[in-house]
Amino acid sequence: MKTYDIIIIGAGTAGMTAAIYALRGGKKTLILERENIGGQIALSPKVQNIPSIFEISGGEFADRLFSQISDLGVDFELEEVLKIEKSDKLFTVTTDYNSYCAGAVILASGVRHRKLNVPGEEKFLGKGVYYCALCDGAFYTGRDVTLVGDGNTALQYALLLSDLASELTVVTMFDKFFGEKALENALRAKDNVRIISDYVAAEILGGDVFTGVRFKKTKGDETFEHKTSALFVAIGQVADDALYKDLVETDAQGFIVTDDMMRTNVPGLYAAGDCRVKNVRQLTTAASDGAVAATDALAYLATI
Repeated sequence: MKTYDIIIIGAGTAGMTAAIYALRGGKKTLILERENIGGQIALSPKVQNIPSIFEISGGEFADRLFSQISDLGVDFELEEVLKIEKSDKLFTVTTDYNSYCAGAVILASGVRHRKLNVPGEEKFLGKGVYYCALCDGAFYTGRDVTLVGDGNTALQYALLLSDLASELTVVTMFDKFFGEKALENALRAKDNVRIISDYVAAEILGGDVFTGVRFKKTKGDETFEHKTSALFVAIGQVADDALYKDLVETDAQGFIVTDDMMRTNVPGLYAAGDCRVKNVRQLTTAASDGAVAATDALAYLATI
C-alpha cells in the first residue's frame, strides 16, 4: 500500500489548488479523480471572472492548473474512490484499483448535475437530452435547440448554443435570470434567441426518437408541447454524497459541514469546493477553499 502525507479526492479547482499548497509545503501528495481534470469549470466555454485574467476557456484553465501541480511533483491517479476509513491517526482510501494511506485527506469531489426528474428524461439521455452544451452542442449546429435554466451556467451554455444553433429557445422557471447581468445582457442581444418565462419541463416527448418537451406553467396547470432537436438542461447541481454521507456531518442536502478552516467533524479530514456547505460556489471560492484546507492540513500533520 502506497503511503502519502495528503490525499486529495477530486481534480477540480479546489483539489488542484489544495495540491499546490500541499506540494509547496513539502508534502507527498496524491490526487485521485474518477473522471477528468478540471471539474465543472472545464466544461465552461468562457471564464471571465478570474482576477487578472480577462478571459480563458475552462478547459485551458484546468490544463494550466494541472501542468502547475505536475511540475510541482504531484502523483495523480484516474481511479474512483470507493471507501475512506480512519484507524488511529491514518486514513485508508480504497479505490476501484488500489488502496492508499495518508495522514490527512481533502475531499474536493464537487457536485453532479441536477436532473429534471420527469418522464422520458432517462430514456433520451444522450439521445436528445444533455447536461453539457460544450460537450454536445456542436452536434446540433444549424438546428433549433432548447435550454432550460436561469443561472450562470445556463447563461453560459445559452451563449455558446446561440452561436451554433439556428434558433435557441431558453425556458426559465421564473420571470428572471439569476446569473450575472453581463451574461444576461449578452444573451438578450442575440437575434436567434427566444426566452420563455414561468414554465418548467414536465415530460420529454418521443417514441423511438426524441421529438420535444412538454412544458407546464410554473404556477398553474397550463401546458404546451414544444418541438425541438435537442434539450440542454442547466438547472444547478446537487451534492454527490454517496462516498462520504456516512463518514462526515452533512446538511439536509448532502453538502459537507465544515468550519472556516475547511475542517470536518473528523480530525484530519477536510472538505473544499462545491461539495461543502457554502453560499457562493464559484471558481475563486473553490480555489480559496483548497488553499485554506491544505494550509490547515499542513499544520495538522505536524501534530500527529
